[in-house]
Amino acid sequence: MADFVNDTQFARLVVEQKLATPDEVKACAEQQKELEAEGKRISLTELMVKNGYLTRSQIQRLSGDMEDSMVRRAQQIPGFQILGKLGAGAMATVFKARQLSLDRIVAVKVLPKKLSENKEFVDRFYREGKAAAKLNHNNIVQAIDVGEAGGYHYFVMEYIDGKTVYDDLATGRVYSEKEALAIIIQIARALEHAHERGLIHRDVKPKNIMLTKSGLAKLADMGLARETQDVDTAMAEAGRAYGTPYYISPEQARGEVNIDARADIYSLGATFYHMVTGKVPFEGSSPSAVMQKHLKEPLVPPDHINPNLSAGIGEVIEVMMAKRRRDRYANCKDLLVDLESIARGEPPLLARSRYDAGVLQGLADRGEAVQVATQPRTSASAGRPDWIWMVVLAVVLGLSVILNIIMIAVSLAR
Repeated sequence: MADFVNDTQFARLVVEQKLATPDEVKACAEQQKELEAEGKRISLTELMVKNGYLTRSQIQRLSGDMEDSMVRRAQQIPGFQILGKLGAGAMATVFKARQLSLDRIVAVKVLPKKLSENKEFVDRFYREGKAAAKLNHNNIVQAIDVGEAGGYHYFVMEYIDGKTVYDDLATGRVYSEKEALAIIIQIARALEHAHERGLIHRDVKPKNIMLTKSGLAKLADMGLARETQDVDTAMAEAGRAYGTPYYISPEQARGEVNIDARADIYSLGATFYHMVTGKVPFEGSSPSAVMQKHLKEPLVPPDHINPNLSAGIGEVIEVMMAKRRRDRYANCKDLLVDLESIARGEPPLLARSRYDAGVLQGLADRGEAVQVATQPRTSASAGRPDWIWMVVLAVVLGLSVILNIIMIAVSLAR
């Protein structure tokens, strides 16, 4: 679906050039909303063609006029020569430009005029620039400048000559374990750098992982980044789900206030899952349906979808995507220990210890030692010898006996 801002601009241009009446545009806009409510996404332009109000050749001419207009407006930014449009999203249009003072190619993100009049969007735009400016890491897209010119707000950043992970996934590609691991390790290092400086990204996903032609991975788009100590923003956003449904953490889906680094670890795990299986972790008929599955539905282990995956990768992804935060990696430093172990051909010991701890906690909480021990194993436990489970049972039963002896002794002493 074309983004809302482009649809709005397009509709205005259609009416101005008398290619359709305001009532015809309004009817298509209402139809678009009805389809969206049913989980069907279609642009206003497509609906106007489908309903016979416009032809495809008219749309192509209008789209060209809109792009030319945006380029002309972007040319007003002092010190930068706009070379062309790189892409457009719901929040901004991104241009390729030359920074004249240093004679280098950069990317310039420009907030549309309509959103420039909305204080919430402008504040978020500048927060993105300020958040990115605090970070200086080889695996994070570098911030260069932020400002306003001619009524337009702009954000200048490092230009990446390459593609995104999403671009690959959109072609149906499934990453090999080795390729995916190399990218995820780099992004985990980027997140570790951001988290150490008090910033949570909150929108880690394939579209926000840029890949250079040399294979360097870079984390992009700090548009939803929030400082962990920013209580005012956290309270203002309470109850609202910020993030992308396919990769959102359960606590973000619930609109919780105290989001921390483990939310990014979950989203990175969901991205990792998509890369090595070719499928998102959860699918649904609507964004809310997908988010409900993040909250309640058990994850299908990645090696059940792609049997070629090693047990170690499956274990790590399952711990990254644990629904309870306390069951995930505590931070990216711990995550990197396991990722780098797998890269060296060694087992992910932290993931295995967390899994075992989870089993023991379950035994203590539910008193279902025999049942839990005899349940079918997920990928995080596949391939483990049966004697390990016997040891686990022995330890639990031993502890139970010791506790009973202590209780008897205490009773006799009284």
